[in-house]
Amino acid sequence: MRFLLFSDLHCDHDAAARLVAMSADADVVIGAGDFGIQHRGVVEMIEALSPITCPAVIVPGNGETPEELESACKAWPSAHVLHGSGVQIDGVDFWGLGGGVPVTPFGDWSYDLTETEARDLLSGCPDNAVLVTHSPPRDACDLDGTDTPLGSLAIRETIVRHRPHLVVCGHIHASWGRRANIGDSLVINAGPSGTLIEVLELGTGNPASGIRN
Repeated sequence: MRFLLFSDLHCDHDAAARLVAMSADADVVIGAGDFGIQHRGVVEMIEALSPITCPAVIVPGNGETPEELESACKAWPSAHVLHGSGVQIDGVDFWGLGGGVPVTPFGDWSYDLTETEARDLLSGCPDNAVLVTHSPPRDACDLDGTDTPLGSLAIRETIVRHRPHLVVCGHIHASWGRRANIGDSLVINAGPSGTLIEVLELGTGNPASGIRN
């Protein structure tokens, strides 16, 4: 199954147009949050992405709430908004969690979750799924510009427990494009440029078996 991964568009319409073009080579598009900027521009960004016709799995970032994203996606019928929830596409399980985890220092505008809240919303994640989170796990693709790790312990614990084939995240801009492994699970901080990868043998119980660009 071929995936197109992205995160953190932040109202970049040129990036959205590139993703629409790239989606012709994808089976599933995965968006790891932050479509707008501080709750602004979400509807316009989703409208820009709506020509993507293959299934899309997306989560809210800390710049939009789940409700805002679900409302905007009325214009994008092939999109599945996940937040403490999952969907199965062509026999492959996906689970999603949005928001900033742990709570960010950005103030009231930021849609954040505590680690405890995140654990509750991640508790239903199936084994060997594709996990989509806005925030990265602790100590994987989570270093800021001063090399300080800012990722989530709850997300890392979920990866260790449920061994997803692939984890797609964003949020920490200084780590865009970085990859890491937690056990056999590949973690990618996607960023806005778009990354096409192929994941083989999904559903076999063997995480990350045959991942290639």
